[in-house]
Amino acid sequence: MTVSPDPRQPGHMRVGDADRGIVADLLSAAYAEGRLTRDEHGTRLEQAMAARTFDDLRGLTADLVPATNTGRTIGAFSSSGSAQIDRTAGSSEADTSFAIFGGVERKGPWHVRRHVSNITLFGGTEFDLRDATFESDVVEMNLFCAFGGVDITVPEGVNVRNETVAIFGGTSVSRVHPVPGAPTVVLKGLVLFGGVDAKGPRTKKRDR
Repeated sequence: MTVSPDPRQPGHMRVGDADRGIVADLLSAAYAEGRLTRDEHGTRLEQAMAARTFDDLRGLTADLVPATNTGRTIGAFSSSGSAQIDRTAGSSEADTSFAIFGGVERKGPWHVRRHVSNITLFGGTEFDLRDATFESDVVEMNLFCAFGGVDITVPEGVNVRNETVAIFGGTSVSRVHPVPGAPTVVLKGLVLFGGVDAKGPRTKKRDR
């Protein structure tokens, strides 16, 4: 497998902003998984943004992408987990939802944008990502949960990183078994007198 934003392109061909963005997403995912240090991530990210050809980008990801394809391939890189990734459909705008004295449910086949924003106030929200298509290797979910609850279910292999602040509330992450190459969901925001529950799918083997 050739590691580049588009393996069909010769190394001397010029890259565009979309190609640099794909590599930046992969580097961020590797940093979130602990496969790059902060300094390594910063250095490679600067090099990616300054890259002019495909050869400039290939060396930045050669040690991060499996040499054999054991998962789904969408775009340039493989996802070793069960998550589907389509980087060509990326949107810079946040996917915003509100559950105020009511409920919001997102499940089935839907596109998960790079930024997801949700306000749950005296209500409940469910995000089921198992059949969703990720538009980025790193998805940031900015949550404000007060006197309510947010349930998030991620596909097998997807990593979840909790960066929320909880005051008289809590955020739990369970049944998450990340694999290299799968997306990372980053939970941010405030949990106030409420709860956020992020979990992977139930599997008979692991549940035993």
